[in-house]
Amino acid sequence: MKLKGLNTFNKLAVSEKITSILKTIPTSPGVYQYFDETGEIIYVGKAKNLKRRVSSYFNKEQSGKTRLLVSKIADIRFTVVGSEAEAFLLENNFIKQYKPRYNIMLKDDKTYPWICIKNERFPRIFLTRKKVNDGSQYYGPYPSVMTARTLLDILKQVYPLRTCKHLLNRPCLEYHIGNCKAPCANLISEEDYNSMISNTKEVIKGNISGVLKDLKTQMMDHASRLEFEQAQMIKRKYDLLENYHARSIVSSNTLHDMEVFSFDDADNSFYVNYMRIIQGAIIQSFSIEMKRRLEETPEELLSLAIIELRQRFESSVKEIIVPLKLDMELENVKFTIPKKGEKFEILELSTRNAKQYRLETEKLRSLVDPERHSKRILAELQKDLHLQEPPSVIECFDNSNFQGDYAVAGMVQFVNGKPNKAGYRHFNIKTVEGPDDYASMREVVRRRYSRLVEEGKELPNLIITDGGKGQMEVVRQVIEDELHLEIPIAGLAKNDSHRTNELLFGFPPKVVQIKPNSEVFRLLANIQEEVHRFAISFHRKKFQKGFVHSELNDIKGIGKTTAEKLLLELKSVKNIKETDLQRLSEIIGPAKADIVYKHFH
Repeated sequence: MKLKGLNTFNKLAVSEKITSILKTIPTSPGVYQYFDETGEIIYVGKAKNLKRRVSSYFNKEQSGKTRLLVSKIADIRFTVVGSEAEAFLLENNFIKQYKPRYNIMLKDDKTYPWICIKNERFPRIFLTRKKVNDGSQYYGPYPSVMTARTLLDILKQVYPLRTCKHLLNRPCLEYHIGNCKAPCANLISEEDYNSMISNTKEVIKGNISGVLKDLKTQMMDHASRLEFEQAQMIKRKYDLLENYHARSIVSSNTLHDMEVFSFDDADNSFYVNYMRIIQGAIIQSFSIEMKRRLEETPEELLSLAIIELRQRFESSVKEIIVPLKLDMELENVKFTIPKKGEKFEILELSTRNAKQYRLETEKLRSLVDPERHSKRILAELQKDLHLQEPPSVIECFDNSNFQGDYAVAGMVQFVNGKPNKAGYRHFNIKTVEGPDDYASMREVVRRRYSRLVEEGKELPNLIITDGGKGQMEVVRQVIEDELHLEIPIAGLAKNDSHRTNELLFGFPPKVVQIKPNSEVFRLLANIQEEVHRFAISFHRKKFQKGFVHSELNDIKGIGKTTAEKLLLELKSVKNIKETDLQRLSEIIGPAKADIVYKHFH
């Protein structure tokens, strides 16, 4: 297979490109693919931790063929899965499909084991590597024979089903040693036998909590009788079964040939993941990014992607799995929107890969061209707020106080979407008594921008308050009514979990609809968290300093110990000023109380 569009990053040197890609790879389990300069897959591998495994090829000295392989890698793609076992199976699917030049281990046509429940009277259950289309039911495939055999052994202990190929007319040895109920001799009814089959299917599907509980009981029973060898044998089966997922969503015997299309929508970009399932196995996973030119809906963009990718991969599959209803028809093709079951699980896996591709693409852009990346985000914010120019300089304010005391405010400045620490400012609230956030905001905004005007310095393109409509109105009164400036004003509100919830803009303020997973929303949330952190850190320093040094320390005859005792009891100098002489005497004694009282009165 050759990958079209491989030259997306040709402007980068290969080493720089690979370095950038390595920074975007997730730590999830999955399968990675290496491409050469022609766009051909040259190696497929699996990993429990994609980032650690792929990075190991490049951050340590390699030798022989591995060094040669690394020298030919021009691009890296990966598919995220749910577990290491799924990665193992998907790797096998990809190797068989594309036969990469440097893959050796799985290039043979080795197939993985399945558990078969035979389509016959008194069905047998057995392990097989071949699936026959005779109505039998197959479960798997299993990553290893050991895992499958362990499950079969457990099933054999719990549900003694027949194993012989032919029904005899008399009980065999398996019956006499307790491994079979002898349906051949009519020692169990067909109804009871089929009931055991039904229970067996449930266990294979993953409903194994009861089996695990029984195994644990057996293990503890053997251990209590000091039969440690038997206990260890059962523990080994317990551990293997506990780590096993009875049904892989990477391959399934019940899923026929189909395609899956999912998406992740992020404002101007629309990311689509395409998966192709042939004979129940994923043999292809591919993601693309589409750019909005107008106001296309997700349905329109997904429909365009389906046409493009089916043509690109010359697909003739007759069923397409999608997450929403589309206004399109294809000849002899059925569209399915699953709500549960295996098809729903495979759609969820595809959606995860679309989201991961978006994160990878966005992070890669920010690494390759951070300035262009930031400008694009600010242009989107400009569009959302209908601003005359991109908000290249944003200033955001937040207040902090402790019951009205030690009141401070913080302002952070973001330039081109990045924190400009040199532009950060702290404010001690000077004119406000008590906890009045509106008055505090009015003071600091007036001080900030009256000074910028007096000094002839550049004004920001956007002012943001960490608060709602009330804070916005206070800022507007200062900016427009007092200083007669024209600076756009927005507000950021938080939800009950104290997380950025919505953006307010305009007068009267209205909620601006921004998707929570968009880069614009993440920028705003980052600004809000940063101003909150900055204001709180300054408040804490001042609060702590207030306990060490305050106006009390300047009173002749009052030492540090006495001052700390008063602050610890009354919390603030303001409260000390308002406390009567009798109460002060109870805390520090009449002599020192008289000194403090006379100082403030």
